[in-house]
Amino acid sequence: MTEMISLLGSTGSIGTQVLDVVRRLPARFQVKTLGAGKNLLKLAEQVAEFQPEAIALQDEADLPALQALLKEYAPQFEGEVFTGTDGLNQLALWPSVDTLIVGLVGLVGLAPSLQALQAGRKLLTANKETFVTGGHLVQPYLPQVVPIDSEHVAIHQCLKHEPAHTVEKLYLTASGGPFRTFSKAQMDQVTLAQALKHPKWVMGRKITIDSATMMNKGLEIIEAHWLFGIAYERIQVVVHPESVIHSGVAFNDGSILAQLGATDMHGPIQYAMTYPHRLPNTAPGVTLDLLSLSRLNLEPPDLERFPCIRLAYEAGQLGSSATCVLNGADEMAVQLFLEEKIGFNDIARLLSETLSAHQREGITEKPALDEIKALDRWARQSVLRLAGLEPDLTQI
Repeated sequence: MTEMISLLGSTGSIGTQVLDVVRRLPARFQVKTLGAGKNLLKLAEQVAEFQPEAIALQDEADLPALQALLKEYAPQFEGEVFTGTDGLNQLALWPSVDTLIVGLVGLVGLAPSLQALQAGRKLLTANKETFVTGGHLVQPYLPQVVPIDSEHVAIHQCLKHEPAHTVEKLYLTASGGPFRTFSKAQMDQVTLAQALKHPKWVMGRKITIDSATMMNKGLEIIEAHWLFGIAYERIQVVVHPESVIHSGVAFNDGSILAQLGATDMHGPIQYAMTYPHRLPNTAPGVTLDLLSLSRLNLEPPDLERFPCIRLAYEAGQLGSSATCVLNGADEMAVQLFLEEKIGFNDIARLLSETLSAHQREGITEKPALDEIKALDRWARQSVLRLAGLEPDLTQI
């Protein structure tokens, strides 16, 4: 039976690799809708190839340019075109769709994910922010969720058929990013160009910066807590620069199961898309030869040089509104760094100060979706003020 999918974030790293799997398994998947951001040319090319029934664009102002590209690259397209967050929600609930796949970055992924889950659809997601901001809202629908991130796919495989009470610890591996061996003094001088050069993975700009600060791993800690129902104190980050061990689980009998694979997202994406079945690898050459490994390094993270990991644990222990605030603050701080308005180490400082300010105002347990959006706006405004910049409310 062919599975009908809606794909949000189709032009990003995750989305393009999802479409690679669709190309290689054409009898198994059919693309019904595509949602994308600013890469209009790539979206037009995808429309021409996959002939979706509807598409959504991030910014309505880009619509004329997209329509011109569609006339050139996909003149046969007669489907619906939506824009903005409402457009993403339309695609999440598109008729006849079985599965929503979310490769979006940021809070924007939460609302369409919730809508799809509430409609009884399967959700495959690489959107950490869905869990970081709304894990308590997603929790009732966890049987419908399959993660895409390589770390959580690894844990998903290790936990298969194992009772929760047998789990002692989750091990989340981290490459350590480009500054794993940098001193604190060196990190004070980090440039944007340096931070955007990840030694192992090719990702979007925001995720690449999060990996450099190791906030990406902090977000994954919170995601793992909600996905697998494991207390924060039993989730351990392990720095593993080779990125061969994707993550693992320690059990109460002393056994540790770990999942190894190539440093490539194709395997985790195919696993998520074809679960509960395990199909032959559809990416020739993307495999791991165990005999080629001479050494695997494992070490604890340095929380002095990478305080974002500590902040994620703190926010998780504080409660749901704190993780919402942490996420919104991080999105704003990373944007400012990408615009070269703040320094690299300012990111963690601004996150810490914003989290402290929120704690003084009071933590809210299980905020509703509207409250989550308000917390996100407050966190972004707080970061701008703490950075000495006037908040532009039209951009928040």
